[in-house]
Amino acid sequence: MTSKQLKFVSATIGAAGVIAMGALGAAFTAAPEGAQTVGDGPEITLGETTTSTTGQTEIATPVASPEVTAEAAPTA
Repeated sequence: MTSKQLKFVSATIGAAGVIAMGALGAAFTAAPEGAQTVGDGPEITLGETTTSTTGQTEIATPVASPEVTAEAAPTA
């Protein structure tokens, strides 16, 4: 078998593979069953919105303080 014939056979086998993959992909693709919407299923409910008339008078904010202090670097 010459190089030219080998290339032709390889191209034929590759093309047949691509066609077979396309046919199998089309055969196994599930068709949609009727028109479905996102809202099918249990109804979504939202809770009531509540508003508070009294707020906190002071917000507790922690103060950062270092636990370890560093010494100055020695100079030579």
